[in-house]
Amino acid sequence: MASINTTLRAVRPAVMRLAPRAAPVARVPFRSFSATRLSLARKYTKDHEWVDLSADGKTGVVGISEYAAEQLGDVVYVELPEGGEWIEQGDTLGAVESVKSASDINAPIRCKVTAVNELLEEKPATINRVPEDDSNGGGWISKIEVDAEGAKQYEGLMDADAYKAFISE
Repeated sequence: MASINTTLRAVRPAVMRLAPRAAPVARVPFRSFSATRLSLARKYTKDHEWVDLSADGKTGVVGISEYAAEQLGDVVYVELPEGGEWIEQGDTLGAVESVKSASDINAPIRCKVTAVNELLEEKPATINRVPEDDSNGGGWISKIEVDAEGAKQYEGLMDADAYKAFISE
């Protein structure tokens, strides 16, 4: 391998003299892009639901926590919420059934359901694999619209650190 490097270093100056010179390229500063999401927007309830709010605080996504998914065991059925009506904080949003038990999914804040994760009807076990993923293949439950009251309630929920402390007790 060392002989190849030595040969290439010896040939490079000669090849560079023969190569046409390109016009200098203007360096444009770019903004780095990250596909990771900021977890600062996610908050949790004592009933083990999570909610992510958009930057404007008017839309969001709801699901159950990893801890809840582990406690439930293998999920076999998910009852998805129906959209259109405003749901008060703490009211039933849907339900999850597993081989161990069944549990209601409560609205973490006042919200209106705008879309549901239809993948969960076909593959309810998705909640076990990726319960806190709000992408197309994730285990999120519903997308929501939030009003001023819901945004205010959101502020009273636990952040990730507080939730970790809560479940470790």
